[in-house]
This record gives sequence, structure tokens and C-alpha cells, in this order.
Amino acid sequence: MTRYAPLCALGSVHEAFAQTAARCPDRPMLNVQPGTAEIYGIAAGEITYAQAAAEVDLLAAGFADAGYGAGMRVALLLENRPRYFLIWLALNRLGVSVVPINPDLRAAELEYLIGHAEPALIIALPARAEGLRAASATAGIDAPVIAPGDAPPAPRAGAAIAGPETGQAGEAALLYTSGTTGQPKGCVLSNTYFLYAGDWYAELGGIGTLEDGARMITPLPIFHMNAMACSFMAMLAVGGCLTALDRFHPSTWWADVRGARATCLHYLGVMPSMLMGADETPADRDHSVRFGFGAGVDPKLQAAFEARFGFPLVEAWAMTETGSGAAISAHSEDRLVGAACFGRATAEVETRLVDEDGRDADQGELLVRRAGPDPRFGFFTRYFKNPEATDEAWAGGWFHTGDIVRRDAAGNLFFIDRKKNVIRRSGENIAAVEVESVLMRHPAIHAAGVAPVPDAIRGDEVFACLVADPTLDPQALADWALTQMAYYKVPGYVALVEALPLTATQKIQRAALKDQAAALLAAGQATDLRARKRRQVA
Repeated sequence: MTRYAPLCALGSVHEAFAQTAARCPDRPMLNVQPGTAEIYGIAAGEITYAQAAAEVDLLAAGFADAGYGAGMRVALLLENRPRYFLIWLALNRLGVSVVPINPDLRAAELEYLIGHAEPALIIALPARAEGLRAASATAGIDAPVIAPGDAPPAPRAGAAIAGPETGQAGEAALLYTSGTTGQPKGCVLSNTYFLYAGDWYAELGGIGTLEDGARMITPLPIFHMNAMACSFMAMLAVGGCLTALDRFHPSTWWADVRGARATCLHYLGVMPSMLMGADETPADRDHSVRFGFGAGVDPKLQAAFEARFGFPLVEAWAMTETGSGAAISAHSEDRLVGAACFGRATAEVETRLVDEDGRDADQGELLVRRAGPDPRFGFFTRYFKNPEATDEAWAGGWFHTGDIVRRDAAGNLFFIDRKKNVIRRSGENIAAVEVESVLMRHPAIHAAGVAPVPDAIRGDEVFACLVADPTLDPQALADWALTQMAYYKVPGYVALVEALPLTATQKIQRAALKDQAAALLAAGQATDLRARKRRQVA
């Protein structure tokens, strides 16, 4: 078991960082690979804990002098640059929360997020500044937009809007979910949420044991809880070094793993599939990785992947809302390989599977809570501005995950599907309602219905059935949609239809729409727009 100073004994994320910086100042904390450095236009190489501490002190002093303090939020659009972490630590020292912004979001999505989160300031890449200012103006939030190296201006008036909690319970971040049933929900995440994430990972053990001074590499986005809470906080816990790539590059992945001297890595299910598609080489095991940690590996490929590359994949389950408070992982030696199993709940996590009538079952919706006196320990604090959704999620004293799960006689848990209507594309949850709402802004569209269709590489693809003017050009629609929403949400297929399947109350019949989309695709009556779906570069 890893020996380290527990983070949950401390008051904040910054205190955790300061403790580790004092314990091992000369160790590397963050590493930038040459390829990432070239793409971002930043320096390659390592940043030690001592160097990070000096920069965090300077940043914190600048924010304090400008008037930033507890209860305020600062939005960050910095992609996977290491400066993101330094700014977060500096703001956390002052009790300021951060709002990570997915760089793939576009006009309509940015307007919603800024209007909902009400940040005091936005720190973003210069190429995105104009769009963010426009989104802020439309949202009615007078938040200044600056570049990462700029001196912060005074915060906007009335910017202290976070909850009253302080210390460990104080808000450290406001992370937005994928909005599986409509607009994204803002999850208020406390210092405890992040501190315990580091402790949970450091104490995991089994084949997922983190050694003191571990070196982790991740291509996952920092604006997700995985990289921000699990990866970063775990490295703080064990005095380790984090390499955050700009994104996953299959052709250079193993070179980056070797260059980072990684002892563990994080993955999404599509990554092992893509890596297995490459030709085998003698260098397949030329690395220092002891284990991979992630979710969604193709069960048919897991055993072959582990045999080829020489390390186990620890399949795990968690949500932004649960954090590590109810995380479950297959990290024991007796894990089930190639069975879509994400492990067994530990004694610290209570679980139930319930059917549609709320009765306990061997297969049903997964309900979770923390064992002991505080069932919400390690979970999100609440949905911002949405107490009704918070109460609904915690109905009956259990957190309702919306995941359909099966449990065998030994207690092993197997993921089946999402209960709610969601399109799962390359690891991203896409709410059909949100995509429909954006499409309905187009003047030529009178009604829109969005459903998933199978995709051999990405799991699901977005299919849009549109009641629209006959002059609507699907190719032009795709170009327009790319300016309004993240590229992965843009329909990969579009079909013009006379009507959508509706209920008596004029709501979309989701099952019928899914069948309609599948039939249109099989009949070749849809325009294939997948080639136009590319990450947008400002």
C-alpha cells in the first residue's frame, strides 16, 4: 500500500499541493511532451513542485491584489495546458472556484454556460476571446475576458455568488455535466470532493497501486472530472508527475508514453481498440507502464490488449456527481477480464439495483451512496440553481445514477446501458434534447428529432430527423451547426422527413424515432455528414 500524507486531513486543494511541494520540492509535478508543446506553442519539459509553488504564489498575489476572493468563480478555457493547474491552485488558495470550459463548445453552448455559472472573470486562449465576449454579452454577464498571462482586472460587480460553504466544504469547481436530459447541469464540487479523489486513488491497491513518485499520462480533457480530480489529485497525493497530452494521438501514443516515463496511464474505451488496430512491433512492451485505468474497453479485446502490451486495464465506474465517493473499480487480482465488469463495491460504498417499479433486482438502475454517517461524502454538493434536480437525484436517500447495471452472485457489476435518452459517442454523453434545441434555431428547420445510430468506431453517431424547408442543404447545415455546438454533437447523419413520431401530448416518441432513424439509414435515405465532423480550431 502506498505511504503518503492523507489529503482529507487538509482544508483545500491548495493546501494539499503546498504539503506535497514542501515534502518533495525537487520532484517533477507536470510534464509537457514535445508534440503537445509544439501544438500549444509552449515549452516542453518538466515543472518541479518548487517551480510550480513559486508561480502559484505569484498568481495568487495578483488575483488577491485585483480583488478576487471567496464566493467568486473564474472560468478557464485553456485546453490541456499545464498553466490550467497553476491558475486553479492560485485561485483555490483564495477560496475562488473555477469553471472549466470545454474548448469544443460554441456560441449557443457558451452563452448558456456563462449565463448559468456567472463567472467573475474568464481566462481563455486569445483566439477564443472574441467569441467568449460575445457569448458573455448575449448572456448578460459582464465578465472580463483575458489571456493566461494578462494581469487580472477587478472582478465584475456582484460576482460573489457561490454557496456559503467554506474550508473543505467550500466550492472548488463548478463542472458541467453532458446534459443527458437537456441543458447541462452545473455540479458544485467541494474541496473535499477533490481531496478524497486523491486519497481514494492513492489507497486503491491491488493491480492499481500507485507507487510514491508515480508518473501518470493522460490524453483525457482537463475539463472532465477524470483528469482534474482523479489524475491530478492522485499525483498530488503520491508526489507524482502528470503528463497531460493535448489529446489522444494513436500514431505517437507509445512514443509519448515512453518519453513521459509513465508508470500508469488513463484511457477511454475507444483507445485500446485503436491501438490494437496498429501492426504489432517489438516495441509494444517497451515502456514502464504498470497498469491502465479507465472505462469502456471492448470486452473482446481486453485480454488480447493486456497480453500484447504487457499490463492490466483497470475498468472503473464513477460519475461527475459521485466523484470517488462511490467509485467502483476492478482492481483486484481476481477481476473478470473481457466481461464488461467494473468490479465490486467496497465496504465504503452501498449499492442497490432497482427495476422500473423501484424493487430490488439483479439487473436495474444503479443506486449508490456512501456507507456510514454521511451518505454524500465525496459526492458533488448540489446542482447549481437546480435544487429540484438535486432532490430528484437523491430521492429516497440514494443517488440515482441512470445507469442500468447487472450484478452476479459474487457481487460483480456489469454495465448494460443508460436509462435516460443519451447518445454515447467516443466517450462523450450527448443529450438529444440539447442538440434538437440548437438545430431548432436554424430558420429553415421546423421540427427536429435526434437519435443514436450504431457506429463501428465511436459506439453511437448522432442522427437528425428534420422537418424542414425542402431547400435545406444538409452540408450547409453541418457547417452552421459547427459554429453553434461542439463538433461531436453535430449530426453525423441528416434525413428530411415529413413528420416526427409524437405522443398525444406532442412529445417525441423516442423509441419510435430511434427505429425511424435506423430504417432511414438502412434504406440509404440519409445524408452522411461524418466527414465534416472535425474539431474546430479558432
